[in-house]
Amino acid sequence: MKRTILLSSLLISFFVFSFNIENTKDASYDHYAAIKLELSKHPASPYRIVIDKSDYELKVFNGEEWYETYPIVFGSKDLSDKMWEGDRKTPNGSFTIIQKMHNPKWGAQLLLDYPTNENVSKFNQRKRDGVIPKYAKIGGGIAIHGTRPDEEWTVDYYQNWTDGCISLKHSEMKDLFAYIPIGTVVTIVP
Repeated sequence: MKRTILLSSLLISFFVFSFNIENTKDASYDHYAAIKLELSKHPASPYRIVIDKSDYELKVFNGEEWYETYPIVFGSKDLSDKMWEGDRKTPNGSFTIIQKMHNPKWGAQLLLDYPTNENVSKFNQRKRDGVIPKYAKIGGGIAIHGTRPDEEWTVDYYQNWTDGCISLKHSEMKDLFAYIPIGTVVTIVP
């Protein structure tokens, strides 16, 4: 069983990180077929997460009931939508947690399915409109994760430090990670 879960996680990671978005001409395809198939194997999550950028809060709901609120930070003080890889902005939209993993620097993290088809469509339109450079890439690897253990103060002082991810205090991320399952819907609003 553990080997199957590990293999599934590796397969999801491969598809998420190896997908070359710049070779696509049309955003109407569904490049997450393998991820959707894997998510269908997990029971539906009773939780949903709403990330409110303007309030620097991550709210957890169990069904329609408010469950918990955590203070958070991002990558940039500019809280507008992510435009391209390297802009340090956090994307707006609806996402799904597709993997739970541990990072050697900041511990527990919940990987989101960014970029979604909607993100790809917006990205391609912005390129066509000349809003972003033609050489820009959409990026990936957006996650909810903690701070380094000795840097929880970054959240207390609203120090945006990530490359576009959502960061909680290290100790609070341990709590969130313990109960939030793969398949949980995450909505990020400006």
